[in-house]
Amino acid sequence: MKPSTLALALAAAAFTLPAAAQHKPEQVIHYRQSAMTMIGWNFGALGAMVKGKTAWDAKQFAVHADRIASLAPQVLEGFAPGSDKGAKTEAKPGIWTNYDDFKAKDSDLVKQTQALSDVARGGDETAMKAQFKKTGEACKACHDKYKQE
Repeated sequence: MKPSTLALALAAAAFTLPAAAQHKPEQVIHYRQSAMTMIGWNFGALGAMVKGKTAWDAKQFAVHADRIASLAPQVLEGFAPGSDKGAKTEAKPGIWTNYDDFKAKDSDLVKQTQALSDVARGGDETAMKAQFKKTGEACKACHDKYKQE
């Protein structure tokens, strides 16, 4: 095999390896915690608007909703096999023993965050608030079962 072909094959393999194979468990944990922090930051801004703690701003609501929708599909990667230990984490062990259920809940989160982003682009405050609630329920379903408080 030519050196350039070998390099290309190795690079392609790196992109197909699971996160745990490419990174140390503590890096994977940090990755997921970072994604969750960013989602929480943006969700908090939406919650403040929905609860009337800050002024309603449909344009800013859409910005935060788009951010959440772009982050949510990245969450599952942060729960790679082997990342149940290696750094302080609030993730319960049930994630890895009930991975199919966890993955289904994550899939629902991705679906609901995309719906939130789509609804936010429409600018209908009532619809935005209703989808915010559904998105929050998707977060809660996973946190209730798989996050230590």
